[in-house]
This record gives sequence, structure tokens and C-alpha cells, in this order.
Amino acid sequence: MGLRIGDKAPDFKQESSEGTINFHEWAGDNWVVLFSHPADFTPVCTTELGATANLKAEFEKRGAKAIAVSVDPVESHKGWIGDINETQNTTVNFPILADENRTVAELYDMIHPNEDDASTVRSVFIIDPNKKIRTMITYPKSTGRNFNEVVRVIDSLQLTDNYSVATPANWNDGEDVIILPSITDPDVIKEKFPKGHKELRPYLRVTPQPNR
Repeated sequence: MGLRIGDKAPDFKQESSEGTINFHEWAGDNWVVLFSHPADFTPVCTTELGATANLKAEFEKRGAKAIAVSVDPVESHKGWIGDINETQNTTVNFPILADENRTVAELYDMIHPNEDDASTVRSVFIIDPNKKIRTMITYPKSTGRNFNEVVRVIDSLQLTDNYSVATPANWNDGEDVIILPSITDPDVIKEKFPKGHKELRPYLRVTPQPNR
């Protein structure tokens, strides 16, 4: 059985473009975005790693770190990083795992035989500081990922971990949120949401984002 949301993220030791990575130790108390790409020197992956590098400041604001996975060797990664930096006008600022033995790919079920039995699909795992998998997103190889969506999901997870709310469709940081249906006591609602709320239905109550 593959990994599911809520499972502990498997630990591993693997070489990378920045040296040996002991995953849980490297992650520390940070949120982690672990994402795989099919191969080095491929066009979509080049744009994706450039986009991730350009979001470093946004990840740092959220206490998050990125780490990529490829089944290619370290020397290949180092050569490819030059191409990414030049073509995407960036500086790659996170490690790329050299998963030649498929250790990480198999631990995280990143190889889907019906798609391709040799390389990884575009998997994304968002892992919290307790090493728990909080989000799993998988794209086909032909479709580049939206890394602004990854940032948006981290915003939602961090908000909903600390307040009794959920985020609605297409929500972005700063917008109204939904009061959890499990909260029914009017006094509790007033205490938790002093900015007030709008009741569209008894189960659908909207309130300004509480940490804004």
C-alpha cells in the first residue's frame, strides 16, 4: 500500500547536488516540499526547478524548504543546474537528490509503471515539521506544476492548523475563510471570531481570515 496523507514521511539517506542528505535531519523543524522530476536536461523540469528557486523567499517566510528528486547522478545534476540558472534567470538554491538506485522513488511511490517504468512522475509531497505528509499532488510528465499552488496550500495548512477554519475553493492568503461546522456554540464563535461572520447556511459560515 502506498503512502497516504497523515502518514509519517519515510526517512532516507541519499547523495545530492549539495552533498549527503539525511532527510529527517536535513528537514529539521521546517515544512518541506519534496518533489520529483523525470530526468535532468528536460524542458519542463528545467522551468519547474527555476520556478522553485525563484520562490525561495516565499518558502522561507513560511518556514519551508524545497528538495528535488531525480534518478540521474550528481554530476548530471551539477551540469544541469548551470542550464537552469542561465535559461531561467535564477540560482538553484536547494538540493537535488541523486536517486540512481530508486530508493526515494520507491519509498514515495514516484514511479508509475503505466506512465513509464524508468523515471518518476511529477509528484509533490508537502511535509510538516512533525514529518507528517500533509499534501500529495501528482501531475503527468507532460504538465508542468504550478508552484504558486504549492505555496497556497502551505498557507492553508498553516492557517487551519492554528485556527478552527477551513479554506474555500480558490482561496488565497488574506481572503475570507470558513468556520468549521463542528463549532456550533454562538459564544464560542464570538470568542474565536471577533471580526464577525456571515451565515450563508447553518453549515456554511464565512469569516475574515483570523490572523490578518
